[in-house]
Amino acid sequence: MAKTTIDHEVLVRVLTPRPRRIVILTGAGVSAESGVATFRDKGGVWSTVRIEDVATPQAFARDPSRVQAFYNGRRRDLGSVEPNAAHRALAQLQTDFDGEVMLITQNVDDLHERGGSSAVIHMHGALRSALCASCGAQVPWEGDLDGSERCGRCGAVGRLRPDVVWFGEMPYHMEAIEAALLRADLFVSIGTSGQVYPAAGFAALAAESGARTLELNLEPSAGALQFDGCVHAPATQSVRAFVDLLLTPRHET
Repeated sequence: MAKTTIDHEVLVRVLTPRPRRIVILTGAGVSAESGVATFRDKGGVWSTVRIEDVATPQAFARDPSRVQAFYNGRRRDLGSVEPNAAHRALAQLQTDFDGEVMLITQNVDDLHERGGSSAVIHMHGALRSALCASCGAQVPWEGDLDGSERCGRCGAVGRLRPDVVWFGEMPYHMEAIEAALLRADLFVSIGTSGQVYPAAGFAALAAESGARTLELNLEPSAGALQFDGCVHAPATQSVRAFVDLLLTPRHET
């Protein structure tokens, strides 16, 4: 991939003074360079399959086999992708930064964890987890789901579904996320479209409490104008530059 010129002046401006409490949100763009399909871009997942057919509770009630097959395929695909430099850079930031870093992802892949991050908030769930639609139990799950499985907690058969937040459902961990946004002094959005709420409102919520806001994205998102600064480049390059600047000692006047 050709090297993109990163606007370091934007990064320096937004990161000065040095933040102490950082909240980071990642979306499909952070995993795109690993080969994970995005959703809303041209040629993305939602251009080939209808949301209404595979990503709503109504779709699962109407045709569970189709929904399971869709997510079984996506779960299998995880075996053919690897974390990229952006995942590894964020893991390094979590390890080496001497302030607070909350890492939130809209992604249901496990590339942040495989890239070295130990604390990741999956607000939209995870492919390698199953959810019992009867009792709410969440269990690690590596293989396919076909409707024959029994829930280990309540004993219900055929009620395990992908532990993925569908359209019309409430994302996970919202209270903790909102509390962190209200006390953050920097919010960073990486690889998101800015079209899906509530995540699309995180920058505004953080800014209302005085946080600076930064967008790192391949192209301007739907909400790019609300950020204090934007760097538009591949995530492997922009995230690396962002982390390097934060972890490099510098004199602030």
